[in-house]
Amino acid sequence: MNNKPVLVASGLTKTFRDAGNPVSVLKDLNLTVMPGTTIAVTGSSGSGKSTLLHLLGGLDAPDAGRVEIAGVDIATASEGVRSETRNRRLGFVYQFHHLLAELTALENVAMPLLIRREDPDTAYQKAKAILEAVGLADRLGHFPSQLSGGQRQRCAIARALVTVPDVVLADEPTGNLDTASAKTIFELFCHLASEKSISVVVVTHDEKLSALCDEVYLLENGQLVPKSRA
Repeated sequence: MNNKPVLVASGLTKTFRDAGNPVSVLKDLNLTVMPGTTIAVTGSSGSGKSTLLHLLGGLDAPDAGRVEIAGVDIATASEGVRSETRNRRLGFVYQFHHLLAELTALENVAMPLLIRREDPDTAYQKAKAILEAVGLADRLGHFPSQLSGGQRQRCAIARALVTVPDVVLADEPTGNLDTASAKTIFELFCHLASEKSISVVVVTHDEKLSALCDEVYLLENGQLVPKSRA
């Protein structure tokens, strides 16, 4: 079993400017993600949760600190290496699904594999299998506009998992759903990730969903504070 971290953030610092004044969002923040672990990050609006995910995913660069994925510091890597690492090592799920409207569910989920230049037949077979696993076996040929909100989010989760990344970064992945649907889909998400030893770092306001994760942190004053599971 792999006991090496799949993602290590060390000394992350990020400051923005508001009306010319510096606003410190993250301050020397550290996080270690082990294989197959689910981590929830909670905190008030504006605390920096989405900023943290953007830094972990190489979508933004910190003012100081490192984010290492598979030994690559994506904060300082070239754009080519950063893009390759994102495609090979990371998956992303957002509150709003970000599916491509002109593609079917099957085509949306196969897309990350096709970008990798996988054989199309193999890519579509993998996409079909993961869509079946999230309960969309009868929606393969449907476009996003023909799917319910819950179905679209299941499709987005399938797309994030189909490449079997090291880590999936999820920003309020069920925030647009009713409570019952959110719990069902999040439990499915965690179950499928666990089966494939995929780590999950999820930002959520939902205490019930965060309680389903292995580790829970509060992002407060730019730092991650472990929350008691008692």
